[in-house]
Amino acid sequence: MTGPSPARVERIGAAEAEDRQRRAAGALLGAGLGPGDRVGFCLGSSVALLCAALGALRRGIVPVLLNATLLPAERDLLLADAAPSLTVVDEQALAALFEGPPAELAPVPLARPMHYTSGTTGRPKGVWSGVLSEAEAQALFDDEADLWGFDAGDTHLVCSPMYHSVSIRFAAGTLLRGGRLVVLGHFDAGAAAEVMAGDGPTTTFMAPTALQRLLRHRRAPERLSSLRLLVHAGSPCPAALKEQAMARVPAGTLWEFYGSTEGQFTVCPPEQWLARPGTVGRARPGRRLEVGEDAVVWCHAPGFARFSYWGDPQSTEAAWRGDAFTVGDLGRLDGDGYLFLEGRREDLVITGGVNVYPAEVEAALAVVPGVEEVAVFGVEDPEWGQRVCAAVVGEVAEEVLRGHAAAHLAPYKRPKQYVLVDEMPRTATGKLLRRALAEGAGCPGTPGRGGT
Repeated sequence: MTGPSPARVERIGAAEAEDRQRRAAGALLGAGLGPGDRVGFCLGSSVALLCAALGALRRGIVPVLLNATLLPAERDLLLADAAPSLTVVDEQALAALFEGPPAELAPVPLARPMHYTSGTTGRPKGVWSGVLSEAEAQALFDDEADLWGFDAGDTHLVCSPMYHSVSIRFAAGTLLRGGRLVVLGHFDAGAAAEVMAGDGPTTTFMAPTALQRLLRHRRAPERLSSLRLLVHAGSPCPAALKEQAMARVPAGTLWEFYGSTEGQFTVCPPEQWLARPGTVGRARPGRRLEVGEDAVVWCHAPGFARFSYWGDPQSTEAAWRGDAFTVGDLGRLDGDGYLFLEGRREDLVITGGVNVYPAEVEAALAVVPGVEEVAVFGVEDPEWGQRVCAAVVGEVAEEVLRGHAAAHLAPYKRPKQYVLVDEMPRTATGKLLRRALAEGAGCPGTPGRGGT
C-alpha cells in the first residue's frame, strides 16, 4: 500500500502575489461578480488558490473555501447552500482566473472568507461576515498582522490546508506586509523538514498533529533556529510535545491561540504557558472573556469580528449575547484572566486539527442494513489528538460499515475504530453518554462485543 504523494512546494513573494491577485480580481469582475457575491472553491492548497482568494477578498467578493477531500455529493450540498455566483473545482478553471486584465484592489481584504463548520445537528454551517467598510477591514487586518508582527522580512510556511481560516489570515498578513510565502500542497513532514532546512522560514502555523510529525521526522533539523514564531492551535497540545518543541526553537518562539472558525478568543506566549501549564492564554487585544455559571466560554469581541451563520438565524441568535459570542466550549478563568478549557463541545471530535461532528457521521452509517443504532465519539490518540470511533448496535459486519463510510464520507470523517455493543450507555433520562463510550472503547471489560 502506498502513502500519499510528496507535497508540492511553491514559493511566492509579495510583488508577484500582488499581480496575481489583481488578475484574479479582474477575472471575477469580468464574470459579473461584485461585493457580497460568493465564489466557491474546492481545491487543494496552492499559491494560485491563495492569490485567487485574496484577490476576491480585496474587491469584497467572498471566497467559499471547501475541504478538497470532500466527496462530490458532500461538496455539492455545501455549494448549493452557499449559492456562489461562480464555482471553481478544478485546476484548469483556477488557472483561467489569471488570464484576465488586472483590477485595482483595496489595501486589505474587505471581507473574511466563508468557511463551513459542522453544527451539532450534523448540518454544516457557513460562517458569514459580510462585506466590511474600509475602516473595519483595516482594523480586522491589523488585529491579526500586528498581533503576530508580520513584516517584509518574514518568510511564512503555509502547511495547514486553506479551508482552515488561519492559513488565509497568516498568509495575507505576511504578503500584504511585504513578506514571502512557501506553500505546501498538503502537509508532508518530509517536505516541511526540507523547507525548514533550506528556506529558513521565520513563521509558521501547525496543528499539534503536524508539529509532532515534523519533530519526529528524520530530516527535520535538530534546531529550528530560523523561526521567530511557531504557532499552534486547533486541538489540545500534549505537554510533552509542547516542551519538546520549545527545546528545539529559539526562546519565545512557540505560541498558542484558542479560536474557532467563528472567531478568535485568546493568545498565549510561551512564558505564560510555562508559568501556568495548561492555559490557552488570556483574551486577545480588544476582547474580553467571560465564563458563565454553566462554564460556557463567551468572548466580547470588536465590531469587525461579528459573524452570522449563513441562512441560519436561529443558530446565529444562540451564538451571540450582545457583543459576546460563544461556540459552546467549556472552561474556567483564573484570577488573572487566564483561560483553561475543560472540554470542547460535548459531541465534537477534533482529529488532526479538523472538526468532525458525530451527528453527520451517524446519519451516514444509520442507513446501513443491520444497524439498529450508532453513536460516534472521539478517543484520545497520540498522533491525531482524537480518533473518530463508532459504536454500533445490530448485526452488521465491520467491513460493510467501512465500505459504506468510504463511499459516503470524506476520509477525515470515517471512523478509524468500530465497537459492537449490545446497548448504548445512557443516563436515567435517556441521554447518550458519549464519554462512557470513549472511556470503554476497545478496553477489556467493556460491555459489548469488542472493537478494532
